[in-house]
Amino acid sequence: MKQLTSSNSDSITSRILRILVAFDIFIFSVFTLGTAKRNETVSAAAWSLEVDRKWQGRLFRPIIDFLFLPFQRNHCLECWLEEQRELP
Repeated sequence: MKQLTSSNSDSITSRILRILVAFDIFIFSVFTLGTAKRNETVSAAAWSLEVDRKWQGRLFRPIIDFLFLPFQRNHCLECWLEEQRELP
């Protein structure tokens, strides 16, 4: 049986993260009845909505950023920037 080494665990961690992001995109697309932008996560959408001065963004962006604060500062902004880099 193969033991988990540092490189294997990094690989597993990145795979789990990709699965979670894909699930986030899927759930958001279902929630918005397919009107979400391509590969848009809830966090990126919250940032966009706040920039557009929508109440949903002003409500949810601070909550999402607070939940992710132990892992990443400005989580919603970072997700939005990552989404912009991936656009064709």
